[in-house]
Amino acid sequence: MSAAPQHVTVLLAEAVEALAIKPGGVYVDGTFGRGGHSRAVLAKLDAGGRLIAFDRDPRAIEVARALPDPRLTVVHAPFSAFAEELDRLGLEHVDGVLLDLGVSSPQLDEAARGMSFRFDAPLDMRMDTSRGQTVAQWLADASVAQITEVLRDYGEERFAYAIAKAIAAARAGGAVASTRQLAEIVEKAVRTREPGQHPATRSFQALRIFINQELEELSLVLPAAVERLRPGGRLVVISFHSLEDRIVKRFMRDESRPPQLPSRLPLRAAELPQPRLRLVGKSLRPGAAEVAANPRSRSAVMRVAERAGDAA
Repeated sequence: MSAAPQHVTVLLAEAVEALAIKPGGVYVDGTFGRGGHSRAVLAKLDAGGRLIAFDRDPRAIEVARALPDPRLTVVHAPFSAFAEELDRLGLEHVDGVLLDLGVSSPQLDEAARGMSFRFDAPLDMRMDTSRGQTVAQWLADASVAQITEVLRDYGEERFAYAIAKAIAAARAGGAVASTRQLAEIVEKAVRTREPGQHPATRSFQALRIFINQELEELSLVLPAAVERLRPGGRLVVISFHSLEDRIVKRFMRDESRPPQLPSRLPLRAAELPQPRLRLVGKSLRPGAAEVAANPRSRSAVMRVAERAGDAA
């Protein structure tokens, strides 16, 4: 039996340091994964501290629930349920939120998940395998226009229309149901190859992001997280894709600026509404040593912001 795929946590020390953890505080790890960040946070909490760990992946939830730590609460839910789940747990405010976005190494390396063209497997790609449509099911009914839009918008694929037409043509002869089938269809449709990159890379990425609604989930959790942060609490986000990072960067930038009000509104300076966030430092990327040890970390970008207001 081969060894289980290992996940190497990216920017582990940097992310935990950025949270500025208070030993008795309440923190949220929005993506437990295999628990790298969560374990490091728990190591800094005292007996009165608490960590709420979210994940959509049933396998990640199994790993989290196996941790024998009474300070850890495990939630099997997507980002969009952030506020609802905190309400259920009776938590009005938290001291920090960490979001480690993207897909984990076990999800990529477990063939049955269908997220990689390196294996021949059912074309699934769901992070939560207990619910929702698979990519194969979606492709069975999607129009050429819909497929084109997904490949273009989520994968920034220049040959989106050609690939969509090729998928529709192949579908006429039977379902496009496996990763190998899809990779071969894309490979034939893409005429110009990017150096060092498989022709199907962007298409697989686009379909995974779309089927899991990753960008929409991110856009929902960011304002919810800020709303729940105590003054002085930190929001730490690690992105692995330019589309994700763009959302995070714009959100933090906008929230760190005063709200726009009509210019003639009769308010004193002290009465003007204040921004909800303060940016903390510059964006951070993994160093050369981390990239050499874990090549998948090379695209990571970490951004940090702090909830404005007087800390208690």
